[in-house]
Amino acid sequence: MRVIKALHGAVRAAAVAAALIALAAPVQAQQKPSPRAMEMAKEIIKITGATSLFTPLIPGVIEQAKIVFLQQDPSLSKDLNDVAADLRTQLAPRLSEVTDEIARLYAINFTEPELKQLLAFYKSPLGVKLVKDQPIIAESSVRFAQDWANKLSEQVVPMIRAEMKKKGHNL
Repeated sequence: MRVIKALHGAVRAAAVAAALIALAAPVQAQQKPSPRAMEMAKEIIKITGATSLFTPLIPGVIEQAKIVFLQQDPSLSKDLNDVAADLRTQLAPRLSEVTDEIARLYAINFTEPELKQLLAFYKSPLGVKLVKDQPIIAESSVRFAQDWANKLSEQVVPMIRAEMKKKGHNL
């Protein structure tokens, strides 16, 4: 019986693998954008500052690792700080890996004509204004949403209590 279950499992796994390979072929073709599309996508990233969100990644990863070692032996602080500083410098060029992937995502999700239109937009006065004002709008939006959710929570808790009381529960 175990052999039959194992055989069914193997057949199922093979079928899934075959389906994934069949589905991956179009995706792989789509994942190789043209050099021109990549060039335009990188320009969009530069204009919009899209990688600025990811700039803290490398220092953050290094700092987290440093903290792990400091927790094990706090006397290593000076040497760990030196090593961390060296690693930040050494690993900084790897941020281009993130930039390249973001560019690839733009390039596979937008056609070359669309990328050209996006570039034209971001270079226009309205596009420049959007890039400049978007962080302020995003920050204000998050603050508003947090406040709104807190106020909603203040309304929901009594509503739940009232409904649960109808069901015989005193909360």
